[in-house]
Amino acid sequence: MSEIVVAGGGLIGLAVAWRCAQRGLPVTVIDEAPGSGASYAAAGMLAPVSEVTYGEEALLALCQASLQRFPAFVTDVQAASGIDVGLRTAGTVVVGFDTDDMRALQDLHAYQDELGLAVERLTPRQVRRREPSLTPRLRGGLAVAGDHSVDGRSLHAALLAAAQAAGVRIRRARIAALGVTGGRVTGLQLADGAEVRGDTVVAALGARTGALPGMPAVGVRPVKGQILRLRGAAGLLAGTVRALVRGRQVYLVPYAEDRLVVGATVEDRGFDATVTVGAVHDLLRDAIEVVPAVSELELVEVLARWRPGTSDNAPLLGPTELPGLVLATGHYRNGVLLTPVTAEVITDLLISGRLPQLAVPFTPHRASLRPPDRTPAAQASGGDHSCS
Repeated sequence: MSEIVVAGGGLIGLAVAWRCAQRGLPVTVIDEAPGSGASYAAAGMLAPVSEVTYGEEALLALCQASLQRFPAFVTDVQAASGIDVGLRTAGTVVVGFDTDDMRALQDLHAYQDELGLAVERLTPRQVRRREPSLTPRLRGGLAVAGDHSVDGRSLHAALLAAAQAAGVRIRRARIAALGVTGGRVTGLQLADGAEVRGDTVVAALGARTGALPGMPAVGVRPVKGQILRLRGAAGLLAGTVRALVRGRQVYLVPYAEDRLVVGATVEDRGFDATVTVGAVHDLLRDAIEVVPAVSELELVEVLARWRPGTSDNAPLLGPTELPGLVLATGHYRNGVLLTPVTAEVITDLLISGRLPQLAVPFTPHRASLRPPDRTPAAQASGGDHSCS
C-alpha cells in the first residue's frame, strides 16, 4: 500500500491526511508546529459570492463546490473529534460609505447578477435592520445569505484530533528538504538528519512551498496580511460585515461567543513578520467607522502571516512533473473555504491516480504560464481566507 507523506500540518494538509486515512491509506504529516501558519490567522470566511472577482469564474466554481460540501464536512469532523468548529450561517453584508463606494458595489452586484449569484441589494435602513450595530452613516449595501464563516482555529484543532483518531501519524519536526533520488521524490529530509520516506509527498506548505530545498519552481509567493482579534463583542454582529470605507476595504467576522476578527492588509513584502503601527491604526479606524462600538472592545491579538499567492490567485492542485510530488497549495485568500474540496480531490487522485475533473483547471503546470501579478490593483482585490 502506498505510503503518503504530507508536508505541512495546516488546514489543507490535515484535511488531506484525514481523508486519505479514512480511505485506508497510511499517512504521515510532518510539521514543526502544526497550525501556526496561515491557519492560525485565518478569519474563516466562507464567502465565494461576496468575494467574487472579475476573471476568476473557474475559481468561483471551485469555491462554490467547496462551500456546498462544507456542512457535511463540518458534521464529519465534529463527530470524529468532538470539537465544535463554530460554523456560522448568518450570511454576509457588504456596505459602502460614499458615492465611489456605492458605485463599486453597484458594479459588483451587476457582475454577481450576470453570474446568476443570489445577492440582495439593500437600502441603509435595511442594512441596519440586519446588523443594528452598523453606523447610520453608511449609504447602502448588499446581502449574501449563502456566505458563511467558521472558526479557523477550532477547525484546525478538530482536524488534528480527527486525523490522529483515524491513524494519521503526526511528526513534529522541521522539514529541511524534499528527498529526491533518481529523478523521483522519495520522501522528506528533516533538520535532525532523519528521512521520512514515502511513495508520494503531498506539499501543503502554503506560502513556504516554493522555499523548500529540492522543490521545483511552483510559482507560489508570500503575500503578507496583518490581522486583529478583539474581545467583548458578544451580540455585536450576527454575521460577517465587509465594507468599503471611501475605497479602503475592511472586514469584521464574529466568532466564538464574544470575539471579533478585523482584517486584513495585503502586502507584497515577502516573509516580513513585522506588525506595524500603521496597519493596526488603519484597520481599527475603518472598523470603528463601520461599527462604532468596536472602540469599546479589548484588543487581544495582532499578528502577521502569509497567504500563498499564485499568478492567477487560484490554488495548485495535483501532480507535478516531478514523479511522486503532488501539490495542494497556493490557495491565497481561499484556504479555509477550499479545505473540503481540496481534501476530496487530492485523496481521489492518490486513490485512483486520476485528478477529478473539478480540479483540472488548477493543475500545477499552469503556474509557469504567466508571472505573478503584483500591481496595486491586483493586490487590492478582495480579502483572503488564509489570513483574514
